[in-house]
Amino acid sequence: MSLFASVEMAPDDPILGLVETFLADPRPDKVNLSIGVYHDEQGRIPLLETVREVELHLAQAAAARGYLPIDGLPAYNRLTQELLFGGRTDILAAGRVATAQTIGGSAALRVGADVLRQALGGHAKVALSNPSWGNHAVVFRAAGFTVDQYRYFDPASHGLNFAGMLEDLGRMERGSVVLLHACCHNPTGVDLDTAQWQQVIAVLDERGLLPFVDMAYQGFDQGLEPDARAVRLLADSPIPAFVVCNSYSKSFSLYGERVGALSVVGADREEATRLLSRIKQTIRSIYSSPATHGGALVAGVLGSAELRARWEAELGDMRSRIHAMRAGLVERLAARGAPQYAFINRQAGMFSYSGLSKAQVHRLRDEFAIYAVDNGRICLAALSRDKLDAVADAIAAVSA
Repeated sequence: MSLFASVEMAPDDPILGLVETFLADPRPDKVNLSIGVYHDEQGRIPLLETVREVELHLAQAAAARGYLPIDGLPAYNRLTQELLFGGRTDILAAGRVATAQTIGGSAALRVGADVLRQALGGHAKVALSNPSWGNHAVVFRAAGFTVDQYRYFDPASHGLNFAGMLEDLGRMERGSVVLLHACCHNPTGVDLDTAQWQQVIAVLDERGLLPFVDMAYQGFDQGLEPDARAVRLLADSPIPAFVVCNSYSKSFSLYGERVGALSVVGADREEATRLLSRIKQTIRSIYSSPATHGGALVAGVLGSAELRARWEAELGDMRSRIHAMRAGLVERLAARGAPQYAFINRQAGMFSYSGLSKAQVHRLRDEFAIYAVDNGRICLAALSRDKLDAVADAIAAVSA
């Protein structure tokens, strides 16, 4: 008998498995609103012109491709720190930030979780927003954490349950980790404003909790600077240590290149040095070092003042198109007798927690070839003007 005879079939990923079903659907008018990928008006994943220019330059240089250092390209890490922390040069000048290039934001989450698990020992507890991105719980459980939740989304208002969030954080055990979405909350699209972030940070400080910030969508709501407000406020706070994971998949349209970073802020330079040693040790045990190409593309754009300015304009165009899809869908739904979806305009980023039930989502799929996640999350960045009417017709029909 095979030693693998007792291995059971793993369940399909709730999002990626749905993509497989979508691809197998023969209906020509099908629409995929499930996976978090930005598409242009032609339904394509765009190749940014700034990225194209750097890629052409790299191809012409035709350099040999040796292994990168365990923590990745030094220029990439430095530019990432500048993008995350902006004008907070004091925290960077003090050497308090340990940054490593990772294989996408997912590897940043896992490496960060593993490092914290080592540091916290038996006291490895993390609280996630309810709801949160499905893979957050998977990653932290795999790293050995006990996973809890704090209240976040209010189904009645389709907004933030801020009082519940503060109450739950205020009851958490000292030394616990709190996973926070910096902006464009996934899956709800509901974010904190500046005053709310300040109150949350005060509770985290008072309770001795460790913030773990996931920022996968910087620039997709209000812009690079305002979307990083949570990180900037933490950097200005008395909290001595926190973690930031970021991804360039969306902002650079580099999904397949897997470009992300893990940044851990320590109390001082010496602590950051020790943290970086643990980060590198963990990376070495998983994948040894990151890939060259994606990191070189990001560093090439961010390292040029001219290219960075043009990239910010391209990012602004993507952001504006998402806003237009939000407004267009809300307008069309109201015209079809479904004004209750006006809250979609108050949400941020690629996603909307639409309030559609699982049964309604299945009707969208079965009757109209429109695919969404069972929890009702829809990806507005996958919409285009020529699909707005059909999607609005379908949502209005299942909402009647």
